[in-house]
Amino acid sequence: MKKSISIMFLLVLLLLSPIFAAGGKEAAPVAANGELSGAITIWHSFTQGGRLDTIQKTADSFMQLHPKVKITIQTFSWSDFYTKWTTGFASGNLPDLSTALPNHVVEMIDADAIIPLDNLVDSMGRDRFAKAPLVEMTKDGKLYAIPLYSHAQVMWYRTDLLKKYNLAVPTTWDEFYNAAATITKGEGGAVYGTSFPFGTNDMMGTRWLNFYVRSAGETLLTKDGKANLTSKAAIDGIKYWVKMYQDISPKDSINYNVLDQATLFYQGKTAFDFNSGFHIGGVNTNSPALLDHIDSAPVPSVSKASAKAGYETSNIPMVIWKQSKHPEISEAFIKHLYEPQNYVPFLLSVPVGMLPALPEIAQDPAMLNNPTVVKFANSLKVISDAVGEGTAVGMEYGPRPEAGLLTSQGVIETMFQNIIVKGIAVETAARDAENKLNDLFETVQ
Repeated sequence: MKKSISIMFLLVLLLLSPIFAAGGKEAAPVAANGELSGAITIWHSFTQGGRLDTIQKTADSFMQLHPKVKITIQTFSWSDFYTKWTTGFASGNLPDLSTALPNHVVEMIDADAIIPLDNLVDSMGRDRFAKAPLVEMTKDGKLYAIPLYSHAQVMWYRTDLLKKYNLAVPTTWDEFYNAAATITKGEGGAVYGTSFPFGTNDMMGTRWLNFYVRSAGETLLTKDGKANLTSKAAIDGIKYWVKMYQDISPKDSINYNVLDQATLFYQGKTAFDFNSGFHIGGVNTNSPALLDHIDSAPVPSVSKASAKAGYETSNIPMVIWKQSKHPEISEAFIKHLYEPQNYVPFLLSVPVGMLPALPEIAQDPAMLNNPTVVKFANSLKVISDAVGEGTAVGMEYGPRPEAGLLTSQGVIETMFQNIIVKGIAVETAARDAENKLNDLFETVQ
């Protein structure tokens, strides 16, 4: 069953379910002596060892401070988390607190599944937070999620290969194609210039098409909430990536997800890739000798005149679920997590990969003096600039549920496969995909 159908079904359940019909919960009172007491469950998607460990340590220290509190942590990949929360919404099997993706938050708000966090943010100091993430997570004047960290998609490249072939860092899509083609040909199949991923179980095809369309001054989701796959910019972008796949990319990339794609760069098998600062840790784990030969730059544009710093930013938040029996414990844990002695080690578990939601933390000596932060100062600046320019895919005009469907249903990825595998004309496949997305969007209007 498609996720969009599930969402529509869950929204119907919302009207019927006694779990949510009673409306929002007020925070349960603490004991008379002010001591927190109760058990909460936290879901997060920090599957890598460093982040997972720091969150667990933060929970352990919180429980030491509050002996009557029990915290259970469960970890799911982002794709598994989406399935977990949408099915859990129907059954009432949801956590007290969780991480989320920006597009998830919009669906959660529409499902009336999470509570506003304005009081929490105000108590922590609203002006301490970067403004853009707060706007992205606000609907009808209420803030429904608290930003934990930010990152942005930038272009990663091999400095040694550009030097070997006397290539400049690409700033336009034509330059990018030429550089990638030169390296692919020169390396004789040992290294690809780049790889174009569009497996239908991920959003990579959508992401990469979004890069092109945004760089042409358009968006995949229009201001009035319609899909944009048939404009000249979108058609040009589709044709561009099809050509990249046919001429340069490994043919297995037709089924790649984000990890498959990233692993090629980690292992030194691609010269260019698009991702966040998480690429530094991936290269360090897989091919540490390459750390001296990678750097990043802004994503290319259609022309030098239209060059911008960034197109896709992810502001990863935390949410408190409406069915929680102890929202007061979740709020206290969030405050504890943002304490510098906990927050800085969390961010530095993936240095340069996670930019702080509290700008003041960027000036913390531990952040400034971290060896990876020092080594990749240029990449940190490129990513920081991109964070200020971009939004989540489909949320360029503010939070809306169509953005979640745009990235979660595999429609654009299927479109690319239909063009390449079935030989369907670009214009036909684009029109069919656009119509399918617009039909899906009607289920959430």
